[in-house]
Amino acid sequence: MSDSPESNKQNPIEEYYQLQRTLLLVTLILTGVIFLAVWLTYTLGIALNYLLGACVGLVYLRMLGKDIEGLGGGKRRLSSTRLALVAALLIVASQWGQLQIMPVFLGFLTYKAAIIVYVIQTTLTPEQK
Repeated sequence: MSDSPESNKQNPIEEYYQLQRTLLLVTLILTGVIFLAVWLTYTLGIALNYLLGACVGLVYLRMLGKDIEGLGGGKRRLSSTRLALVAALLIVASQWGQLQIMPVFLGFLTYKAAIIVYVIQTTLTPEQK
């Protein structure tokens, strides 16, 4: 019985779902850690602003995943509703007096930090065979 390289490979769609789960989990962990750090460093109000942005970032990441998943089914373009979500978040943050734009926007960008963490992790750890 030989272990061929093909037998060790996962199904591409399984790899995609694993990546999606990993990114969502890392985003959730980073959100919790950063929320607590902001709360301890600044105020609960600023931390909640950050949390609002991070929650919208999670929704954005999930919508992006669904769009990418749909590309395999014959869909040719990504939808632009994600952009509308970000625009609505920033408009609400700028117009509502109790929200601050910078913590909300930085919270939204938390999913990008999760992507960076994932890339660093996969780059520095050798492939498991």
